[in-house]
Amino acid sequence: MPSSIFNIGSPTPEIVRQSSEYEEKHTSSAETPESVQEHSQPRLQRKLKSRQMGMIAIGGTIGTGLFIGSGSTLSYAGPAGSLVAYLVIGSMVFFVCTSLGEMSTFIPTPDPFNHFAARFMDPSLGFAFGWNYWYSWMVTVGSELVACGLIVQFWLPNLTGIIWSIIALVAMFLLNAISVKGYGESEFWMSSLKVLTVFVFLIVGILTVTGVTGGDYIGGRNWHTEGAPFKDHVVGILKACIVAAFSFQGTEIIGVTVGESANPRRDVPRAIRSVFWRILFFYISSILIIGLVIRNDNANLANASSVSDVAISPFTMVFQKAGADWAAHIMNAIVLVTILSAGNSGLYACTRVMWVLAKEGKAPRWFRKVTKGGVPFWALVFTALWSTVIFCISLAGNQKVYMFLINLSGLSGMVFWVGIALCHWRFRRAYIAQGYDLADLPYKAAFFPFGPIYACVLLTIIIIGQGYSTIWPKFDALSFVSTYLALPLFLIFWLGWKYTKKTRWVKLMDIDLTTGSLMELERNGEVEIFPPDAPWSWRKYLRWMHRKSG
Repeated sequence: MPSSIFNIGSPTPEIVRQSSEYEEKHTSSAETPESVQEHSQPRLQRKLKSRQMGMIAIGGTIGTGLFIGSGSTLSYAGPAGSLVAYLVIGSMVFFVCTSLGEMSTFIPTPDPFNHFAARFMDPSLGFAFGWNYWYSWMVTVGSELVACGLIVQFWLPNLTGIIWSIIALVAMFLLNAISVKGYGESEFWMSSLKVLTVFVFLIVGILTVTGVTGGDYIGGRNWHTEGAPFKDHVVGILKACIVAAFSFQGTEIIGVTVGESANPRRDVPRAIRSVFWRILFFYISSILIIGLVIRNDNANLANASSVSDVAISPFTMVFQKAGADWAAHIMNAIVLVTILSAGNSGLYACTRVMWVLAKEGKAPRWFRKVTKGGVPFWALVFTALWSTVIFCISLAGNQKVYMFLINLSGLSGMVFWVGIALCHWRFRRAYIAQGYDLADLPYKAAFFPFGPIYACVLLTIIIIGQGYSTIWPKFDALSFVSTYLALPLFLIFWLGWKYTKKTRWVKLMDIDLTTGSLMELERNGEVEIFPPDAPWSWRKYLRWMHRKSG
């Protein structure tokens, strides 16, 4: 692999020693003719830098779920109940991310959901996870195109939103088609803007609560109104947990970027470790401010459920409480950036998942084709076309089909998280059973086995409880089917592939823990292997020495 692609630095003796020991214990240096041929073909390029992955991890969970949908948790559970809900779901998401981080750092792959399930459990499960993940993000991209048109109509109500949706699709397509740098750099700046928005919101919120702005000292007054601090007790918290869980979807995108990280040993642990702090700071702090400033019986909290309701979103209401009459326009612009960011990430994730599926024979071979810039172009085109179909369906007079597809994709995110936890359980058991030393893991998830067990139990409760509104107080057959259809669809993919290909459950001792591992990539010079904590000047010197020696 050309060194110019990966910008490889010279390894330090410590890293070389570790890599050599790992090779002697667990790998074979023999390379088949097929692998040589594979390496000679265009492939994904590890050009995502540390700052890009860090910001993608930080801004990945900040979306419309926080900016618009978070107010509904306050109306369901009250200020204290909504905090409890986000703390519970935030802890679950943290364990899911650490599980994904441990596996992805050890085996950096651009499609962890398909690859790890097939490798650690059953190839048919990998097929089901991969295609369902692709479908979920494909529908998300289509829905974001719809949202983009609605957002722009806030300013230009007399101009059809279709034009702006098409412009957004072209922009997202071009950012992904150029190279992974296009995606990484655009996400860096869009995530930076979202992070800045939350920072400003928290500062303004504190000033509003203390009476510095808005002319009214609020303090803890709204925690003593009717329904506060806990509204509907356990039932309210459970309802808020379901909303909170969906607002965190997309956090796992950092696992997809691992396959194109320049230095997985350094960058992935950094990104994963930031999960706890971003959940604590961005979500918990924002929910606390919203609960302090806004009464839980405010009618706008329950009504703000889509991007068209940005004028009554909790963020907008807090800014307006501080005296900022222009808040709706600012938040509308921020939500527009958030939508573009989600669509951009969706296209990126879909193309990488489809590329891996094609490489493993689970999708048409022509999706394996990669441009010189390292982009799976035909997978990108295929995803963009189907997202356009979803967008066109939304334009139809009957919205039931569109909402049916949206609901179908929503529950899939919970299923993926269950899969990550189960894969981690199997990975760690196989790792120990095959005689590996836990100290050799580039990143080790905390609190194993509690983490994956806790995540699985909580996610199961959320999946079951997701359809409570379709049963109580009145049973709605269509809504019930659309809410839970993701589960039988997953079973059809899983059992259909299992029956067709006669796949079997992989035994612990048969699980492959060497092919494509980080140590193997470092040994082959495919990733940077200078010390993770080396200062910038030292890394620059190592790269200069490498170029001189070449």
